[in-house]
Amino acid sequence: MKILKWIIIVLASILIIWLVAAALVSGEFKYEKSISINAPAEKVWQNTNTLKAMDQWSPWNDIDLKMRKDWSGTTGQPGEKMCWESKNDNAGKGCQEVKKVDTAGKRIDTSIQFLAPYQSSADTYVTVIPEAGGSKATWGFVSQIPYPFTLMKLFMNMDGAIGKDYQKGLSRLKEISEKP
Repeated sequence: MKILKWIIIVLASILIIWLVAAALVSGEFKYEKSISINAPAEKVWQNTNTLKAMDQWSPWNDIDLKMRKDWSGTTGQPGEKMCWESKNDNAGKGCQEVKKVDTAGKRIDTSIQFLAPYQSSADTYVTVIPEAGGSKATWGFVSQIPYPFTLMKLFMNMDGAIGKDYQKGLSRLKEISEKP
């Protein structure tokens, strides 16, 4: 009986420490990757300013070449939406919608909802800025990790999890944009 009491005390202490530590870690999570492109910002922007344009360089299209996609809304305007569904769990099911297009600042903001194989959401963006000899494209997202799982943020390696996909997509964007 005494051992059981100590086990309960230890487990309760671990739980309390976890909950307190999780409360001290912000739930906001941000990830982004950039690439320099030897093309004018306007040309790169044409390859990033709509969901249909972004679909041309999306690394996730390779997961399922037969993935079903449904498009709605006005291309390149808030409300443009693409929903996908795949039998491959690595592609899953979800929707991405344009929230804001800043043509002058060359930034597109979207929201993405993953519905299967798990549910989550994120706000995504692509920016294009001029730089010496061309432009720089940045692709990223911001998401919220719910309490008490915020502590997991300290152990996440997003570069290892999705860094290759982001690099592959940005490399494709570079290739498309640098074509004469």
